[in-house]
Amino acid sequence: MELIVNNHLQKNIVDENEVVTTSNRSFIEANTKDVTLEHLRKDCIIPVFAKDNESTISHYQFVQKTREIAQDLFPEFDIAEPNIRTSHLIKGRIPSAIGKPAKELKEHEKTLYYERCAFVMEIPAVVENINGNNLALTIGGVRAYNQENLFSKKSPEKFKVFIGFKNMVCTNLCISTDGLADQIKVTNTDQLSYAVEGLLQQYDREHHLGLMERMSRHYLTEKQFAHFIGKLRMFQFMDKSEQKKLFPVALNDGQINNVVKNYYTCPNFKRSDDGSINLWRLYNLFTEANKSSYIDNNFERSVNAYELTNNLANSLQNKSENWFIHN
Repeated sequence: MELIVNNHLQKNIVDENEVVTTSNRSFIEANTKDVTLEHLRKDCIIPVFAKDNESTISHYQFVQKTREIAQDLFPEFDIAEPNIRTSHLIKGRIPSAIGKPAKELKEHEKTLYYERCAFVMEIPAVVENINGNNLALTIGGVRAYNQENLFSKKSPEKFKVFIGFKNMVCTNLCISTDGLADQIKVTNTDQLSYAVEGLLQQYDREHHLGLMERMSRHYLTEKQFAHFIGKLRMFQFMDKSEQKKLFPVALNDGQINNVVKNYYTCPNFKRSDDGSINLWRLYNLFTEANKSSYIDNNFERSVNAYELTNNLANSLQNKSENWFIHN
């Protein structure tokens, strides 16, 4: 596959002495556990397809293979250690420990793996400043065994991969539509590598940055924001046939509550003194609220927040009708 040369990358390289360090805050705050790549490699068993005992692609292989592809495509930069979050621990034990009370199990008698795994890894030397915030180029992925039929014979396995940016102010992920591949289905790591490489190459970074920069130029008044929030709440309870006629909304009611709360209280993205809020701040209120999403749908909701914000920006820019706001 031919590599695409980015002729503008050099201007975005941060001086070695000014590289932004990785934030200690997590990119996801749902009920997840922080683990290391070495833990996935050494301590976790690998589930198999029950009917033919064929191995699945492990979480470790997924993360490591993505990291290798990223390093190959960005050879002049260091790829940061992956930030890995897992959930839904599946416990087991070795055959010799059958019948033992759980409290008497020794460490070597226990087995474990995680049903769901998400990770991100930054390229800390490639940083863009958008609307006063530093954004680090970031690559990541999701794997969820609950989406596989492990009781059957080996079949294509599902993965999600993204390339986008992480806002260093708040660790919010900024993922565009063309920066997410949420329907990767492969049977081996070679196919997985090919799919990851294809996504990283086709991603239009300049277009993504341009649309995020545009967000700061459009505002909702306090009245428009209140109307918008009311419409979001109405959308949740509309008939499915009515929803299909409107722009989709992926955030749930609790997350919309967080958007309203942070409209007043967020130190980085709250409203202006007159109650207005620009769309860049609103977008970050969306992505902040999305941190409570589970691993399964976190990236899709992030993309939906990006698309919804751009839908509002298009309407404000073109003065066109939009069900969610009054122009």
